[in-house]
Amino acid sequence: MARIADLVAYPLKSNDGAAVDRADLGPNGALRGDRTYALVEAGVDPHAASVGGDGGYVNGKAEPAVHGLSASYELAGPTDATPTAVTLSRPARPETGADAETRTFALPADGEALEAWVGAYLGYPVDLVREPDGGLPDDRAAPGPTVVSRATLETVASWFDEVADATEMRRRLRPNLVLDDCPAFWEDRLFADHGEAVRVSVGGTDLLGVNPCQRCVVPSRHPDTGEPIDGFRETFLRKRRETRPTWTESDRFDHDFRLMVNTVVPENEWGSTLAVGDPVEIEGVEPVPVDEN
Repeated sequence: MARIADLVAYPLKSNDGAAVDRADLGPNGALRGDRTYALVEAGVDPHAASVGGDGGYVNGKAEPAVHGLSASYELAGPTDATPTAVTLSRPARPETGADAETRTFALPADGEALEAWVGAYLGYPVDLVREPDGGLPDDRAAPGPTVVSRATLETVASWFDEVADATEMRRRLRPNLVLDDCPAFWEDRLFADHGEAVRVSVGGTDLLGVNPCQRCVVPSRHPDTGEPIDGFRETFLRKRRETRPTWTESDRFDHDFRLMVNTVVPENEWGSTLAVGDPVEIEGVEPVPVDEN
């Protein structure tokens, strides 16, 4: 039986994750504290903005320099990844005159100082935005934990000489739940056709798998330096096609640049706790509970 091997929240969207042993599911079903904070271009409404490369979010899709930032966190509690402080490191950046520096910012008290510090590094003003109730996920229709298997990470890492190992591949793809004791691409069992969801029990908590995640440019870049892999997309598409299991067949899987699964958490499961080691078992297929438009 598959089980949770790693639980990872991303308290500051588009920055480093925080591995935890246990995590509560907050309002809307995301891991509590996941993507609580995000950086956007000054004046942008994060709820109206697109997470695409031209949407106003300061993320790897739009701003390769984001990869130069590294983050570690003080968290609100053992099952709550809401950050109470973040320590950010930046390299020197001659383009903007920013020096290499590491600083710790209390959150939310030092928000303005963090904005100024990151803005000086990037060369334009930014806002630090906060959404304590449910975070700021990429997929607003399916904001539950994202799921991939460790075997998938190992397999995809092996496609590229430039990727050191499964851990680096995880940092490139940024999943919340990494599963063990299952084969590569097992997570493709967690979505069905349009109009359907796959109910899966995770330690007794039900999640609904709905959609294979469409990838972007970010996994092609080194998570620390932003250095791109030449031909990443073409190699990924070819290898994904060659290794695609029979169980991946679905009208949702409309192209091969998809990996990882987005989920919805039923409202009655909000407040439940997931933990490393929890067994993961597929229960069946049912009508989808989200607006697919």
